[in-house]
Amino acid sequence: MQRSNLSLRGLEIFQLIAKSGSASKVSKETGLSISTISHHLRGVEESLGMDLVDHSKRPMILTPAGVIFARHVEEGLRVIRRGETELMSGNLSQVRDLRLGIVDELDSEVAPELAQQLSLAMPNCTFKHLNRPSHAILHMLHEKKLDVGVATRPIADVSDLIEFPLLRDPFVIALPINATETPEDCLAGRSKMPFLRYSQNLIIGNLIELHLRRTRVSLPNRFEFESNHSLLGMVAEGRGWAITTPASYNRAKRYQNRIALHAFQNKAFSRVLAVYCSDLYPRATAELIADIVRSLLSSHFVIPILDSLPWLSPDFYVLDPSST
Repeated sequence: MQRSNLSLRGLEIFQLIAKSGSASKVSKETGLSISTISHHLRGVEESLGMDLVDHSKRPMILTPAGVIFARHVEEGLRVIRRGETELMSGNLSQVRDLRLGIVDELDSEVAPELAQQLSLAMPNCTFKHLNRPSHAILHMLHEKKLDVGVATRPIADVSDLIEFPLLRDPFVIALPINATETPEDCLAGRSKMPFLRYSQNLIIGNLIELHLRRTRVSLPNRFEFESNHSLLGMVAEGRGWAITTPASYNRAKRYQNRIALHAFQNKAFSRVLAVYCSDLYPRATAELIADIVRSLLSSHFVIPILDSLPWLSPDFYVLDPSST
């Protein structure tokens, strides 16, 4: 039997097309032109001497042969990537590519310094940095569109990803600085100000709603925001109150002098920010990223916030690496 002349890049392109059914989507994801995508796909088909994709249909559909081959390509590429991981482990100078997603709360202060420090540690690496909400980062990690992500730990199970916890970020009540109502009034529904919610499309919004249900607190749903700045801006203007976190509050610096944070008197709860990667990604690289982010979170978030709000110290802190 004559051995086919398959290229690794061609197999990777075929795998992406098998998942998306679209050369244009693969083009956007890889940065390659559609003609280059088609060239790689045709190269794989010609090497095997058969069609793997029905090119006449949109989205493209795998032929029966393509379905069988895709299953083996998936397994084969996984073995190859695991081998690369073992070879690269602990040798950061050999890292060639890093697709890193960072949650929105950290985009202005942590992300730039993180990029600078990683560029020094990995001089041969090409970086792609993205800022997204946590749920989008985790989705991209599952889709293998990111190598490493910094995100809020979700309610849903992510046991297929490796987690490196970074920060314990407690939930607090945010009131206008001149509010006469107490946090207890707000949670009991006695405030004239409406409750301003984070969107339930966001992990932070889901965590808050879960806690409210758990503690049997029912509040009208009049305002819901995906934007942290919009939500805290409304609080600063005296238009409502919110449940937020110190890290989210820290990001909205322009409003801080008009917002007062208060602790939950009972049933306190918190979220965890963490670094996530797949088991195929070099652990040494992910640990380096986590260590740098912990240092930046301490200097840009924890220390300045505790200087002004020392009562947060028992609950707001950088997590020790041993907790991984």
